[in-house]
Amino acid sequence: MDVDISGWSGEGEFTQTMLDHLKTVEQIAAVKVEDAPSSRSEADYNFLSNEIFVTFATVERRQPVRRLGIIPGTRRVAEKALSIADLPNQLKTAAGIGPPDYSDDGMIQYLRTERIIPPYQTRGYKLVELVRIYETGGKPYSGQ
Repeated sequence: MDVDISGWSGEGEFTQTMLDHLKTVEQIAAVKVEDAPSSRSEADYNFLSNEIFVTFATVERRQPVRRLGIIPGTRRVAEKALSIADLPNQLKTAAGIGPPDYSDDGMIQYLRTERIIPPYQTRGYKLVELVRIYETGGKPYSGQ
């Protein structure tokens, strides 16, 4: 699997947990993690937004066809081994991840909050982490 974290600052414990689990999924060929531009920090909260882009592996199979309507033959068809719609089923069984807060045909979204109380301070802050997962790469192709 190809993992690209060059656009990610490394912030976000939940993002790291998600990345560690995605590395174990065999049907994923590549993962890229980036900081989203909506991340910001104020006095009483930190908002982290990370985006994960996944490319699914393809599986090749042979499909029967008829050329000119009468000549039998086969053609090779490459299909994705997994889809973005099926990925939440794999993620919800993982420890520390669970079901997504939002999911549709193009994106999966997780929102995690936690209260951080640093030592020797009376006032803590709230850490809000938003992780969005998108599919990249082309659609399955058909080849002769």
